Amino acid sequence: MTNPPPPGDWNDPTWSAQPSSTPPDPTLVAGQPVPAQPGPVDPYAPVDPYAGAQLPPGAPVPGYPPPGYPAPGYAPPGYPPQYPGYGYPPAAKTNGLAIASLVLALVGLASCGITAPIGAILGHVAQKQIRTNGEDGEGLAKAGIIVGWIVTALMVLGIAAYVAVIIFAVTTGASSDSGY
Repeated sequence: MTNPPPPGDWNDPTWSAQPSSTPPDPTLVAGQPVPAQPGPVDPYAPVDPYAGAQLPPGAPVPGYPPPGYPAPGYAPPGYPPQYPGYGYPPAAKTNGLAIASLVLALVGLASCGITAPIGAILGHVAQKQIRTNGEDGEGLAKAGIIVGWIVTALMVLGIAAYVAVIIFAVTTGASSDSGY
């Protein structure tokens, strides 16, 4: 059993064609001609009556962002305030004389104190330069001074002890001379 054709001039493409009828014209929809070129498309017209107005992809939203605000994803200039990053501040230049002072003072330990007084004096010069130039290395200069003067003092005591032993040996050897 088949259904009767719908009333009016409406052609249903799913309707089985009768052998005596002409095929439906593809340029007609509901009996009206289809325009060759579509007119201007309203981008805000609803596609689904229950979905509401849909913007085409990439279209700007009217009234957004509010005036005076940047586009989304971009901060306004100067916001947030640019603070320096975390971590250590950039290192200042280390005074070369402070390094040389400590090195010469420590070499004085191995060389029996020959370079230690030079290291101590360079430490004093380095401290003065550090105060005037604002360089780093104050601890190195102070260590050079301390180690240099301690090694120098030990060197002076060692020389004094050596001289005392020689004098003692000479004086005691002269009194017990057997006449050779």
